[in-house]
Amino acid sequence: MQSPLRSAARALAVDGGPRGYEAPLWRALTVFRVTAFVFAATLAAFRWGHFSRPLLALSGFFIMALWTGYSSYAYSREARRRWPLLWADLAITVGCLLLTRWVLPAGDIAVTLPMVWIAGPVVAWATRAGRRIGAVAAAVMGVGSMVVRGRIDLTGINEAVLLLLTAIAIGHIARLSSEMQARAQEVAAARERARLERGIHDSVLQVLALVQRRGAELGGEAAELGRLAGEQETALRRLISTGNGSRSATAVTAGTTDLRDVLGRFASTTVTVATPAVAVTLPGAVADELGAAVGAALDNVRRHVGPQAPAWLLVEDEGGTVVVTVRDEGPGIAPGRLAEAADAGRIGVARSIRGRVAELGGTVVISSPAGQGTEVEMRVPRR
Repeated sequence: MQSPLRSAARALAVDGGPRGYEAPLWRALTVFRVTAFVFAATLAAFRWGHFSRPLLALSGFFIMALWTGYSSYAYSREARRRWPLLWADLAITVGCLLLTRWVLPAGDIAVTLPMVWIAGPVVAWATRAGRRIGAVAAAVMGVGSMVVRGRIDLTGINEAVLLLLTAIAIGHIARLSSEMQARAQEVAAARERARLERGIHDSVLQVLALVQRRGAELGGEAAELGRLAGEQETALRRLISTGNGSRSATAVTAGTTDLRDVLGRFASTTVTVATPAVAVTLPGAVADELGAAVGAALDNVRRHVGPQAPAWLLVEDEGGTVVVTVRDEGPGIAPGRLAEAADAGRIGVARSIRGRVAELGGTVVISSPAGQGTEVEMRVPRR
């Protein structure tokens, strides 16, 4: 399985060209393949008298030359660098390797017909899919080399080990290259967001803040216009500070959700949301249920304190537990009021908040001193 950073780096390829920091590896593969073919052909010319079937050997080198040219072109294009090409590369190379048994006498197979040219698909597989998949190609070539010799000897073992080490090294370098590309893209995106934020702050945000302030002073319909301008200012500030809601490639893994995104929608002119700087990941269903509980708590603030009453939403990540706190500055809850509401069949707190959190394996603590506001603390284990 590909890591999230590697997947993000692959998405950066444009116009079908080599992607990011891996481009030198594909160019190096082309140089290696051409050089290895020239070396194998030169050595074969000096040993031409050893071949029992010269015309068949010549046909093998003709196929190697054609495949060297085509694969060098195909691997240079991202659009063609797919598994059909990789499988064809492995099959053709194995075929050229096995051809050695028919062109050299059994007692004269000191070196195979393609020689080091057989490392081409190993490098390609490791670059494309990582060291584990590259090791598979290395194992296939190693077994093929021993089949050609008809025995397991020190030369064949040495060749197989060298191919395996090549796959591991190239795969590791390819993974690091993808991660570096992803991180470089994140840094560039952060710098661009900072530049946009400065420009927007000096123009749009200041105008919205002025409309909000003047609307509140004038009252009436102007006050409503000011309130809407304030909401848009808050939304715009959140948008430019989080990069249009996008997450880092390392922030969220498959099947999880960043709780900051779920709770961020509650931010407004009356609700202040404070979250950690890094992702707070939870299973998607857990994050949604916790968001619904928070929404119910904020609805209670608007209903019992006032539609324009300020509220604060705080998110804390304690490792094994995520804590979400909703606080307001209302008159508080009278002693016994929650119990009376539950007995009367009102399910606002009992079901919408306590029930949801309890189903997630968490707990709810409500603190409401008289005249000092209400604080609802929801603690949910990270499972």
